[in-house]
Amino acid sequence: MAETPSLFGLLLRGLRGRCPRCGVGRLFAGFLDVAGECPACRLNLAEHDAGDGPAVAATFILGAGIVGPAALVELTLAPPLWVHAVLWGPLVIGGTLVLLRPLKGMTVALQYRYRGLDEPARPGGL
Repeated sequence: MAETPSLFGLLLRGLRGRCPRCGVGRLFAGFLDVAGECPACRLNLAEHDAGDGPAVAATFILGAGIVGPAALVELTLAPPLWVHAVLWGPLVIGGTLVLLRPLKGMTVALQYRYRGLDEPARPGGL
């Protein structure tokens, strides 16, 4: 069995959508569907559930990155509302599509490192 990589290496594997254990197999079976198991090392990936974490992180990242420029455009140019919709709507949708997969991969990689899936489920998630 391969040695567990450093935290940075693990996050990099998740960012690239690779298996957190071997770094070779694909982590995703679809755009956001985590594969059942790694095709290279047979790591069971089915139990890893990222939940809403990646979506929340993408919301915060996009919110911080878009609110400032949107406010600047509003204060300097004062365009009609439709201009904001045309400018920022596609940017939010595109940014979400770009960010969700890498953030989900990093979340699964962190779960691999810090969450023991062989432990029995504990009430309250503790």
